Amino acid sequence: MAEDYVLQTAPVSRKDKFLKALIVIAAICLAAELVWLLGITPFKPFLRIDISGPEGISRDEIFARAGLTGTASYFSTDAGMMEKSLLSFNTIESVKVLKHFPDRLQIILEGRKAVASVLANVNGVTVPVFFDSQGVVFRIGRSEGDEILSAKLPVVSGLVVENPYPGMRLPAMFITLFRELEKIQASAPALLEAVSEIRINRKAFDSFDIVLYPVHKRISVRLSELNEDLLRYSILMVDVLASKDEGIESLDFRSGIASYKSLEAHSE
Repeated sequence: MAEDYVLQTAPVSRKDKFLKALIVIAAICLAAELVWLLGITPFKPFLRIDISGPEGISRDEIFARAGLTGTASYFSTDAGMMEKSLLSFNTIESVKVLKHFPDRLQIILEGRKAVASVLANVNGVTVPVFFDSQGVVFRIGRSEGDEILSAKLPVVSGLVVENPYPGMRLPAMFITLFRELEKIQASAPALLEAVSEIRINRKAFDSFDIVLYPVHKRISVRLSELNEDLLRYSILMVDVLASKDEGIESLDFRSGIASYKSLEAHSE
């Protein structure tokens, strides 16, 4: 004879009811948080905008150039277009705009660094024109309190810079020289401080020689190119020869073998 079984459920305790209610409330809160985080906050104005970069450009100028308004939000902001707009500042070399979800914007500006100055005539006055490693003019003249004012930059002569303006670029043939100046400034700035002038002598077919004029030495040095090793060796040779023979006028390293010219115009 089959037996009948009756399934009886145990009564739900208060503790279980409380846990279930707690889980439901937590789920509702989490859903509300996700809706706020994903569906509302990214459309609200940025809560925080961080800007880092060189001095000389105000926050208001950056906002105006970037097209940032008080209603700019994560989804309404085009970081790529903003970067292109900020690159129109002549003193800025690179820009990075980062959007941090959901409500933070970061703008990183990299300023141009002067590697050399060229004297040019501006409205009848001779003023220094500052170039970066890309051969771009980004500053004309000096001003009090300017960090460039105290920088020991080599003066490059032999370049004719007419009617300079911020953003003006040198011909591509000179870019290699200015890039080398940047490298030397970074690795061995004392070497450049030993040179008062770097003269460019133009030749045919878009080429040129370089003449160095050391500080406090009457011996000039002619090179076909410039790099740290050549500059170091040139300064060393000038110091050695100047201490031994006061009659030497110039050194020539263009052939790969050092030769010199005396004040009496004879050479060895």
